[in-house]
Amino acid sequence: MLPCYVLLDLETTGGNATVDRITEIAAVRVEGGAEVARWSTLVNPGVRIPPFIQSLTGISDAMVQTAPTFDEVARPLLDILDGAVLVAHNVRFDHGFIVNELQRLDRKLQIKTLCTVRLSRALYPQFKSHGLDAILSRHGLQTLARHRAMGDVDVVLAWLDIARAELGTEALERAAQQLLQGSASLPPQLETAVHDIPDGPGVYLMYGEGPLPLYIGKSITMRKRVLWHFQASARVAKEMRLVQEVRRVEWRETAGELGALLLESRLVKEMQPVLNRRLRSEKQLCAWRLDADPAARPLLELVRMDAVDSAELGQLYGVYRSKRQALESLRELATNHSLCPQGLGLESGKGACFASQIGQCKGVCAGRESATVHHLRLQLALAAQRLQAWPYRGRVALREHNAHNGRTDVHIFDQWCHLATVQDEEALASTRESRGDAAPLAFDVDTYRLLLKRLLGAPQGAVFPLD
Repeated sequence: MLPCYVLLDLETTGGNATVDRITEIAAVRVEGGAEVARWSTLVNPGVRIPPFIQSLTGISDAMVQTAPTFDEVARPLLDILDGAVLVAHNVRFDHGFIVNELQRLDRKLQIKTLCTVRLSRALYPQFKSHGLDAILSRHGLQTLARHRAMGDVDVVLAWLDIARAELGTEALERAAQQLLQGSASLPPQLETAVHDIPDGPGVYLMYGEGPLPLYIGKSITMRKRVLWHFQASARVAKEMRLVQEVRRVEWRETAGELGALLLESRLVKEMQPVLNRRLRSEKQLCAWRLDADPAARPLLELVRMDAVDSAELGQLYGVYRSKRQALESLRELATNHSLCPQGLGLESGKGACFASQIGQCKGVCAGRESATVHHLRLQLALAAQRLQAWPYRGRVALREHNAHNGRTDVHIFDQWCHLATVQDEEALASTRESRGDAAPLAFDVDTYRLLLKRLLGAPQGAVFPLD
């Protein structure tokens, strides 16, 4: 199949390479088509083996109690792997565990890998399942040591012999070489050809078995970013979960990074992928509205952002994800600037507040400070959190062009809200004319923060008015 490879299998305490540990290793080294070395050992993982894993593998805590630790078996393992290609059924799993175990010893593993699940897919595309149990059933193979490391290694070796007999040595070698060139960092169950993913800007959607995506991401080089997820799975638990579940990848191209950011934000809020956190829809966003009357009590009113007209943004301060967060921020502001908790609505009652009695309020509640001065100090304290008013007279468009693929996107905004993205003059002209009975604009804090950087800092001529 390959000039020199090591067929390896591990048994472990669980499926997460970053936290679980190895309990058994088996490896067979093949050179020039002949087996030259065979090695296996139990490994003391240093942790208890879960009952389910014990029943699955037959490896108990008692069996590994006197076994060597990974530190003790690392040297013979590296010796048998030296100069060879690491081959395994779902090689990402085995490679990830070995990499993490070696990292705990401050050692690295540089080795090429090949996955026999992907090899089975390439050689037998007419079959749907390519796990070891499916291969055993399909080819009439038998084993008395399923889920033991050397038993599973022998199953794969037997299957390789069958594939060579059925399809020929040349077909087997050609398929192995093609997979080796493409790197086995790809999940074995992945149905999407990664080389089909454009390496330009856009949004990628990673799906499992269900109709909704597991994760939505954006990048100016989508293919590289998708590959990064797969490569990072050995050291990042979240990426490990993603790689274990992903079945296919879809993508939507954009002209540039701004379009990708806008599209990612919208799709995450619409589709709510389970592994996205940062951009999920925020239904409880709120902000402070300051009363213009210095004598008003309280001076601040907490308003929900979904009930605010976008034209009022310049009169609001801060954007908070909950009432609790807003109150905590206001209490901190009051303490740092010696503002009156009663005047801000943080305390009820009349007369001098408690903060005034201990010298942490300048006494607007006790007549020692005028309401006007206190109101002015509050404005100054809030200034850094003030939301900016829309700086244009109406809708504007921002043109984004990609010189590499010739694509142009025109993003249309009003009152800090993203209204649409169009790709041609006809659609833009239609947008210019459609003023009509538009629905109220819904404030989105992610778009607002994005536009503060991108829209106001756009090159001259990139932004133009539509109204």
